[in-house]
Amino acid sequence: MKKVLCVEPVIFIYMFASSLTSPLSQQFVYRRLWEQEYNSTFISSNVSHCELNKSSQSYIKQKEVQEKVSLFTMQLDLTGSVPSLIVAFVIVANGDRQGRKRSLVLPSIGALISSISLTVISYFSLSLSVLFVVAFITGLFGSMATFLGGGFAFIADVCHDEKQKTTRIAVVDLIFGVVSGLAGLSSGYFLRGIGFTWTFVTASLLHVVNIIYIIFLLEDIVGASEFQHQAPVSYKELLRETFSGVYMLFKTAPCKKRILIIVLLFTFMTYFFTMIGGTSLFTLYELDEPLCWNEVYIGYGAAAFTSVSLTSFLGVYLFSKCLKDIYIVFIGIFSYIGGMVMAAFAKTTLLMFLVRVPSLLCFMPIPVLRSMLSKVVLPGEQGAVFACIACLEVVTGTISLSVFNLLYAATVAWFSGFSFLLSAGLCAIPLAVLCWLLCTSWNGEDLALLVPEEVSSIESVDS
Repeated sequence: MKKVLCVEPVIFIYMFASSLTSPLSQQFVYRRLWEQEYNSTFISSNVSHCELNKSSQSYIKQKEVQEKVSLFTMQLDLTGSVPSLIVAFVIVANGDRQGRKRSLVLPSIGALISSISLTVISYFSLSLSVLFVVAFITGLFGSMATFLGGGFAFIADVCHDEKQKTTRIAVVDLIFGVVSGLAGLSSGYFLRGIGFTWTFVTASLLHVVNIIYIIFLLEDIVGASEFQHQAPVSYKELLRETFSGVYMLFKTAPCKKRILIIVLLFTFMTYFFTMIGGTSLFTLYELDEPLCWNEVYIGYGAAAFTSVSLTSFLGVYLFSKCLKDIYIVFIGIFSYIGGMVMAAFAKTTLLMFLVRVPSLLCFMPIPVLRSMLSKVVLPGEQGAVFACIACLEVVTGTISLSVFNLLYAATVAWFSGFSFLLSAGLCAIPLAVLCWLLCTSWNGEDLALLVPEEVSSIESVDS
């Protein structure tokens, strides 16, 4: 059977299934905790269970449910983050020697286990505490960071032209946003039409299809390289090579290259922290008063990010023709700040949907920073740098979700939009780092145009 080098269908299916499950699992937890608080069955209707009278007992209980869901989500994320961090680092870094398919198939198996477990918990009305066991086991198979780290490294292996690399990485982020929006839009209708259980079954079937595609149809060009013919090494040597690959990425590099990698990773981490933390609260914010959205409106809100992903991709594609990468990152960060400030004061459905207008370019910094990091390193170091990115995504995402969920739980009673304002304010950190880069002796070409050939020549001179 002839195999292909197209990894985009794998990312499409994985993201659709995961994005279909994610908002429903949060709503599932919300309904179960709501039922425990009110000691009655949650009855779905055209309006959400949302009390507007702040002096009533129902309003107080409603706020308590919001706090409990926020804290529960934080604890659940922490449970799965530790094992997924180790797996992301080891598997993605070893992709330079062992191939990229492991980074794709293991998280897919973990997502399949999670979907099946949610199906069982929903069907048999099991305790929500089972989700902590599921989160830990799923983390042992890697997470979305492992999957995306392997996917981006796969694309970096296939692309030899630097502009093509930036565009194709942006295409993956476009897929990420568009599919997330489509899945979010359809999640409300899935929930109303077939309920939680059969929606989780649907996600499980999609993951099965994805696993089959990865194993039998996807070509692994790294696995066909010279590493495939080397003698097998022990697990101890393999672990040493894994960490030494990342260590040597910084140790043997020239000083300027080392500083560039560290600064770009820090910029990526700080912006990722603010963006993940701010956007993760949208569902809870929309369920609360005064918006009081039901599942269909929540789906519409998630789908609105489809336009944001599309415009961000178009922004990367067009701006990359006339602007240096660092200026594209600037534009994207300011776009995110505008959206978060508006979200903090959005008290009507129309305004909440219009939040996406100033945020139209907010996704641009993520693919551009990935591309900048990929351009700075050698072809044999792609796995190491994407392993660093994957680990940063896991650590930063987990800390961000924990911090913002705790913050939301503490501030929801007096100002539910405070977390959005904080998220916008924290963007000053990556902006300050980027301004420092521009004010130093390094020009924009030093930041994004150090192609592997140039780096190789620098290293040969230093040696």
